[in-house]
Amino acid sequence: MTPEEITSLGKMGAVFAISIAAVGSALGTGAAGAAAIGAWKKCYAQGKAAPFILIAFVGFPLSQTIYGMILMFAMNGKATADPPTAYQALVGGGLIAGLAMGMSAWMQGRAAAGAADALAETGEGMTNYIATLGIVETVAIFVMVFSLIVL
Repeated sequence: MTPEEITSLGKMGAVFAISIAAVGSALGTGAAGAAAIGAWKKCYAQGKAAPFILIAFVGFPLSQTIYGMILMFAMNGKATADPPTAYQALVGGGLIAGLAMGMSAWMQGRAAAGAADALAETGEGMTNYIATLGIVETVAIFVMVFSLIVL
């Protein structure tokens, strides 16, 4: 393999990290968004004020794309600086880290969907819901940090 091909493979691993994390963010925001819309509909149907704060639940899974981007930049630098020795680790690491961050985003979106429904129905529990979403978020933060350490 030529050095250019090896560099390209390493960069492909970096793209995996952000792309797979972004797929998870899309799934998570989609799930949370659908639930928020349904919760607002219930509020309107019952003549209650529709809490705008539900939009925060919809946005929670987006941060995993940012973590994927941070990891992508670090991996891209590694692929360019050290292509002959790092490309296999970058491809595998990008796939696995992207998958872990993506799953965190997807599950966070599912949890946010439940939080949106519960908050709209009861008007209570916001702090508990945010704490729960933060715990799910921690998985992606750990993956990003530990992946950066390994790089």
